[in-house]
Amino acid sequence: MPARAYWQGQIRLALVSIPVEIYSATKSGATVSFKQIHEPSGKPIHYEKVVTGMGPVDTDEIMKGYEISKGEFVLLEQDEIDAVKLESKKTLELTQFVDAHEIDVLYYEKPYFVVPADDLAEEAFIVLREALRRSKKVGLGQLALRGREYVVSLKPCGRGMVLETLRYADEVNKAQSYFREIPDAKPDPELLDLAQALIDKKSAAFDPQEFHDRYVDALKGLIERKRKSKKGARIIEEDDDKGPSGANVVDLMAALKKSMEKSGGSAKPAAKKAPAKKAAARKRA
Repeated sequence: MPARAYWQGQIRLALVSIPVEIYSATKSGATVSFKQIHEPSGKPIHYEKVVTGMGPVDTDEIMKGYEISKGEFVLLEQDEIDAVKLESKKTLELTQFVDAHEIDVLYYEKPYFVVPADDLAEEAFIVLREALRRSKKVGLGQLALRGREYVVSLKPCGRGMVLETLRYADEVNKAQSYFREIPDAKPDPELLDLAQALIDKKSAAFDPQEFHDRYVDALKGLIERKRKSKKGARIIEEDDDKGPSGANVVDLMAALKKSMEKSGGSAKPAAKKAPAKKAAARKRA
């Protein structure tokens, strides 16, 4: 278990309080980071905190300021901000329970692992976990993290539980404004059968190990080739994957059939096409 918990407090259900700790369930993926370099000297560029007309200042002289009008600020010390009283800083009170499917995927933000804080908390922790599992419900409450209060959900996960921060309603855009121009039309049945067959052919159990960041791999390859090349040589990647030009009309039926063939499946959308083949055979005879 990690040496330091991201948050320590208690989950409260009515009169029952369960001491818990939460840990981040995710981590940053592999990335390629760059620094800005002054080309003539080859040295990295640094950033300084400066005041207009005064130049660089010490970090000890910096305070938090909230602008209430143009050029007018209310100044706050960090300890004043930390002293703001909010019960959800140390207590997650479960105030509602809902079915998991009722929460739209757009509202989920970041997951955390939840574990009992000590041996004494284990029994109550397990009771709550199994009650959620048996009822197939998700607990909802509010919790203060990272300088703001979040709506959070709580659900079982193996021997532990997962807490997920949720976005507020005003942080999620309405889908209707983006989907309004899409026509409400029914697809061609034969095309739909081919698409469904292709989906069935490629269906498999989800394995996250099957995916990796190809862009990072390509960048690392570029950096390695640049390192081995002569200094200053430019390396331009050729675009082999040329998209369809505007002059070409894509035949959706042909594209779906070709996709099925490449997947090792049959391009026949349904058995009902058999009579058409017999008629074609009679014509050839």
